[in-house]
Amino acid sequence: MSGNVTSLFRSTAAHSPSMAALARESGEAAGAGPVDFCIPCNPYFPTPAMFDEMAGRLRDIITYYPSSADTITAELCSLLQLPPQCVAMGNGSTELITWIDHLLVRESLAVPVPTFGRWTDQPMETGKRVDMFPLQEAGGFALDLARYAEFVRARGTRAVVVCNPNNPDGGYLHKQALVQFMDAMADRDLVVIDESFLEFADAEAEPSVVQEAMLRPNVVVLRSLGKNFGLHGIRFGYLVANPALAGRVRAMLPKWNLNSFAEHVVFMLRDHGPEYARSLHQVRRDRLEMAAQLSALPGLTVYPSQGNFLFVRLPVGAEGTAVRDRMLTEHRVLVRECGNKIGSSSRFLRLVVRPQVDVRRLVSGLEQVLYGAGRGAAVPGPATGTGYSSGTAAVDRLMYETNGSGMRAITAQTAGAGAPGLAAAPSPGTGTGVPLPVAVPVAPAAATAPGPPPVPQPVPGPQPAPYPGPVPVPHPAPVPQPVPAPVPAPAAAAAYPPPVGPTPPGVPARGGLTAAQVRGTNGLESVPATGWPNAVGMGQAG
Repeated sequence: MSGNVTSLFRSTAAHSPSMAALARESGEAAGAGPVDFCIPCNPYFPTPAMFDEMAGRLRDIITYYPSSADTITAELCSLLQLPPQCVAMGNGSTELITWIDHLLVRESLAVPVPTFGRWTDQPMETGKRVDMFPLQEAGGFALDLARYAEFVRARGTRAVVVCNPNNPDGGYLHKQALVQFMDAMADRDLVVIDESFLEFADAEAEPSVVQEAMLRPNVVVLRSLGKNFGLHGIRFGYLVANPALAGRVRAMLPKWNLNSFAEHVVFMLRDHGPEYARSLHQVRRDRLEMAAQLSALPGLTVYPSQGNFLFVRLPVGAEGTAVRDRMLTEHRVLVRECGNKIGSSSRFLRLVVRPQVDVRRLVSGLEQVLYGAGRGAAVPGPATGTGYSSGTAAVDRLMYETNGSGMRAITAQTAGAGAPGLAAAPSPGTGTGVPLPVAVPVAPAAATAPGPPPVPQPVPGPQPAPYPGPVPVPHPAPVPQPVPAPVPAPAAAAAYPPPVGPTPPGVPARGGLTAAQVRGTNGLESVPATGWPNAVGMGQAG
């Protein structure tokens, strides 16, 4: 594989280069690309028979206009037993994130980091203040909802995002805890629960909060279809909210924002519910086996995940961009190095769950790259890395100096406006964001000493010894086991500030629905079950 292939990563700030770009640069034939551990896609769905059906209708699919988005949305809602008034379908979840930002986020948004990059980048591009809540490596990147709620109130943030499971670490929050958090945030403008990877979770039978979102005036649930159905290239996803919020987004979307491939897939899903459920079950089994194999590699830390990917920390001295490049050029395995994710660093990789035959190839490649006896531990230390990953320096500076105060604030810094290193604080309500320190006191002991948390530093230790053979690690970090996160203790709910006030039973919240309406009465009729898993427990069978 040409050395020019890895140069594509240097010019890709937001993500890894596409598979199409890698194929063009390497000159490989279609379908002959590297084994993909980068793009989080379901490898078992669609089935080969479904692909054959789509191939047989390719001419018609790409020749003619699709039906309107309303028609395609109505079919999806009939499968998921959701009222169409509460759903908006987009050309990928990123299109919906863009419209959520433009329509529903006013001047500020809070988001835990690391997480999906569009939740930090999109509002910053439109001049919003992004208040980033750092997830701590020492805590396994687990999100403490009570502390997050205090952070939001201390910063005065108006919109809040939670990804469940979180990308890239796969951290999971139980439904009861999320519902409590949504109620605690009842006085905020907007609460977004991003459930893009929730179909792969098995921690509880009905993990989604879509039903609860429809009852509340300020909650939006975002869901993916491309990831679950193994079809990232089609670009389709949907959101669920009360009719007022969903209608605002739906009214702004183009009439033909969904393509003919999306229409064809949605309409063929009715006959393939059992195959889809089996595919999710297999991914969950593969996740456990893959985590066990990776955990056996000396010095490699694997974090618990409920997504279809695993977040791993490389051994001390390993640098992610070098590992990524060698895995691609020497073993034709594509991995996601996470140095350009805010709150992460180049010591971390996100590895997609794949079948065991591919995992064996991944593990073999990592053994040779990290511990290869022929060349020694041929991975440079942090001080001698390749230099083209953003790593921690740039993203930590962004967090500590501005905490995501919007692109205009960053531009002002670059131009030298205001005080050195910081943009001049705008007047309240301008929407550009006011530079504030990232750390907000959330415990009494910290009340007198606010300030940014220290930048995590690698634990000193020797370079990994050649493999095979025992690798002495004086201070090994404990390897978390891939088990579901415990249900938060009921006492934690007391840490939330009280909501504005409960909605009386049977009375819809402003702009929301009653429970009876959600069940399908009062003009929002749901379609009888057809064998396809519904939106609450979609894919939990099998």
